[in-house]
Amino acid sequence: MLVYYTGFDRIEEAIAAEKKLKDRARKHKEKLIDAFNPVWRDLWDDIQP
Repeated sequence: MLVYYTGFDRIEEAIAAEKKLKDRARKHKEKLIDAFNPVWRDLWDDIQP
């Protein structure tokens, strides 16, 4: 289930953000999701062309 995503213009930015996020605690990641998608709805269909 996709509950959070972020877009980037350059792959290097995406990789750096992913590495930074991997080092964060689960609680921090849950706060990001809550701010972006408070009901934790599956966003997969939203990003499909």
